[in-house]
Amino acid sequence: MADAVHNRTVTRWARLVLLSFAIGLLLAIAYIVRSALLVVYVAAVFAVVLTPAVNAVHRVSLLGWRPSRGAAILIILATIVTALVLLFVFAIPPIVSDLGDLGKQLPRRLNNLRDRMSSVPILRNVNFSGLERYFGTIAGGVASLITNTTQAVISAVAIVTLTAYLILDGNRVFNWSMSLFPREVAERLRPTLLRAGARMRKWLIGQAMLMLILGSASAVVFGLIGIRYFYLLAVFAGVANIIPLLGSVLSFVLATLIALTDSLWKVTGVLIFYLVYQQVENAFLTPRIMKSQVQLCPSAVLIALLLGGELAGVTGALVAIPSAVLFSEIIDEYVANRE
Repeated sequence: MADAVHNRTVTRWARLVLLSFAIGLLLAIAYIVRSALLVVYVAAVFAVVLTPAVNAVHRVSLLGWRPSRGAAILIILATIVTALVLLFVFAIPPIVSDLGDLGKQLPRRLNNLRDRMSSVPILRNVNFSGLERYFGTIAGGVASLITNTTQAVISAVAIVTLTAYLILDGNRVFNWSMSLFPREVAERLRPTLLRAGARMRKWLIGQAMLMLILGSASAVVFGLIGIRYFYLLAVFAGVANIIPLLGSVLSFVLATLIALTDSLWKVTGVLIFYLVYQQVENAFLTPRIMKSQVQLCPSAVLIALLLGGELAGVTGALVAIPSAVLFSEIIDEYVANRE
């Protein structure tokens, strides 16, 4: 009897050791391939969010022809690519020409700026040579920027491709994933994930509202200031706003460069507009719009954006709110005290 109890104890401890070793091994592997796992997770989030759009195109009948789900994805991608090509063909060349003229006039404008600053007592001791060395250091990081951009493009292509496959095989992948769990666990987990998916899809509606608000505000303000190509800048600002943090920086830099071709007063106007708008968006628009769409309290939205940006940079911030919705639904189902 004692030997049987002893054997069961040894077996239990052996299983515990093996389980701990297996978990540790899985965590180590996950850390090594964390970049690939991030791509898979982002693609899964976008597949959940974009499936209704694909289904909507799939249901449209064009002269008796109804596109398949694969054709619907190709139609959406072709529409996006066509819009980008038209933008680069008709909008970018005049902007590049103006920026080239700015590069030729920049030394003269810097000299004028130096003369103006010298007339202000507090700015007379500004070390312009130090500023030149600083900009030289920035220029030296161009190679690193190109490398990072290349990696970002490769990741973006992987995300788009994997998203398309997950949209096509989403139900099969979901059912297979549920089959890995015991039946009693799957019966509770399945509706939880479905509810989370329904809430996550509304994030795209909220994000589209934010993009429209920024694009409209940019068009009005830049038009009143008199910035050239203000309508193109407004479109770019609205589209780029889907990328947290980086999108606002890119649109601000482009608007500043275009304004700099005219006058410093327009640059000041652009700076004031972005400072004010970012405060309004971060403190008021984003929390309230996302609360109305995905039923997350404003503090949860802000915390999700901060944590997502800290954990995975721009990509993490991009999927922070859908991820917060998923975690919220899981916590509400398994952790929250319903009483």
